[in-house]
Amino acid sequence: MPKIDKIYMSEALKEAKKAFEADEVPVGAVVVHDGRIIARAHNQIKLLKDPTAHAEMIAITGAACYLKNERLLNTTMYVTVEPCAMCAGALVLGRVKRLVFGASDSKTGAFGSRLNINKLRLNHKIETIKGIRAKDCADLLREFFKKKRKNG
Repeated sequence: MPKIDKIYMSEALKEAKKAFEADEVPVGAVVVHDGRIIARAHNQIKLLKDPTAHAEMIAITGAACYLKNERLLNTTMYVTVEPCAMCAGALVLGRVKRLVFGASDSKTGAFGSRLNINKLRLNHKIETIKGIRAKDCADLLREFFKKKRKNG
């Protein structure tokens, strides 16, 4: 695994920790283009009262704005948790080149855990790398839900 993937995943983890502090499910994402982070985001579903306000969706919007283009060509998204079907669809529509994620999501993951969007006959496939800093990403989720259960 390239060292750079760990570095950028650390940035996504910083975003996930912001979500944790805001009492949102701790998922963070960054989008990289030409060796620079061009967008960063974390879950804001509760804050925005919007079921689509996933870290990936917000980061996609930020990256498109930065690039002034709906196509996120030659970009890599780093996200702490395997994207759901909604986010996977947006990544395909945005033509993201590469996805790197940490923890797998057995309930809603759309890059191999629950379904695999790359196996559908769509017009774009995303190079996918999983398991980068997986333990750190999964531990943050476990800590969040443990805290939720404890607090009722």
